[in-house]
Amino acid sequence: MNTSGLLHELSIAAAGAALRAGEISSRQLTESALERISAIDPVVSAFVLITAERALADADRADVAFAACLDNGPMQGIPYALKDIYDTAGIRTTGHSNLLRNNVPSADSAVQEKLAAGGGVLLGKLGTFEFAIGGPSFDLPFPPARNPWNTEHFTGGSSSGSAAAVASGMLRMAMGSDTGGSIRGPAAYCGIVGLKPTYGRVSRRGVFPLAYSLDHCGPLAWSIEDAALTMQVIAGYDPLDPASAKLPVPDFSARLGRDLSGLRIGYTRKFFTDNPFLTTEATAALDAAAERMTALGATVDEVDMPPFEQFDACCRVIMFSEAYAIHETDLKVRPRAYGRYGYQRLVSGAVLSAADYVQAQRLRRELTAFVNDTLLGSHDALLAPGALSTAAPFSDFGPDASRWGGMLTGPFNVTGNPALALPIGFGANGLPLGAQIVGRPFDEPTVLQIGAAYEAAAGTIEIRPAMPQTAKAA
Repeated sequence: MNTSGLLHELSIAAAGAALRAGEISSRQLTESALERISAIDPVVSAFVLITAERALADADRADVAFAACLDNGPMQGIPYALKDIYDTAGIRTTGHSNLLRNNVPSADSAVQEKLAAGGGVLLGKLGTFEFAIGGPSFDLPFPPARNPWNTEHFTGGSSSGSAAAVASGMLRMAMGSDTGGSIRGPAAYCGIVGLKPTYGRVSRRGVFPLAYSLDHCGPLAWSIEDAALTMQVIAGYDPLDPASAKLPVPDFSARLGRDLSGLRIGYTRKFFTDNPFLTTEATAALDAAAERMTALGATVDEVDMPPFEQFDACCRVIMFSEAYAIHETDLKVRPRAYGRYGYQRLVSGAVLSAADYVQAQRLRRELTAFVNDTLLGSHDALLAPGALSTAAPFSDFGPDASRWGGMLTGPFNVTGNPALALPIGFGANGLPLGAQIVGRPFDEPTVLQIGAAYEAAAGTIEIRPAMPQTAKAA
């Protein structure tokens, strides 16, 4: 294997192969990452905490394991970082909020436990919207992350730092969370891959909740393969998470490299064509993606969805009701500790009634049944938009928490289906456009197969934002 290029350009698979062959060490990989973070993060603001000493210690442990021919899985020796709502024992976890600015958990989240046991190298904690809902804000303890394709534009939210860190090449994978699109939105706006696994596939224990019945944990990565390899480490049943699914963990990489012959994909075109946020360039990119999937062997036909407004209302009533229940005491006792956006969004749950919540849950069952029984009963997956436009500039956000649109991600938090965000092109302004592949419950391998086939044919991972190079990156 040729490792003469820049180390940050190696995928998880390529870096893992080089590590196992003794061509590079985890310490070299980690030092390269820390140097790149030092050069780039002052511009991008992805990190809220860099754990350099911990990272180097993790790397040395991984190198010892490799020398002893011990292999703990695909993340061994690989640097990663966590959205700053994942608990880390002895390391600050703030939720990007003044309320938890000095919070140091005593135990790791379940995902961090798995990544550490798998020999991963923790680089630090990444910025988010306040409590995964209040942003992009400038009145919080840390600045908002900036889009590496144009730093005057935002990243999407709420896994903002995770997307910025991956897109700018500071690391190969970062963990995010997704309650209404918080993995897939930033992935779409930053031109990378983001996977929201099926509800219950990855434990949420030790991750600060936004809405218990909508929250998902998943990876943001440069490639489909990197996302699949990460899933192999973090997926699995957790008896301490009440929503965790007691199902076997599949081989998430098993179908990578296959074409799409024999697969039937439903294209939800009518679902978004009347949306006021839709741009002509997004429509063209989505239509082109459908055509490419047909050329790869899939049967692609248009399918009808219930109106987006039903999904949107259902998601918002459930999200804001559950979020308010979590934050009610702090909203009453110390409201000024929140940022303006976070407070305004969270407090809106106070006006929702029990009847509103019950009706939303009833509608949720109907919408979920339609997607799974009617659409995915006759199709292997769905092609849907991720973003209806490119990322907005920060100047579009005023002093109050106006609703920012352009994302059609919430429907699949309502249903809980696995949903993969992948880049499908660029707008005239040079910013990325994205789509979603949505699968049957717990059928992430098929979703990843479709994404990987498209990715290989389209060459999307070959195009990266121009960022400053570190002096000793190779």
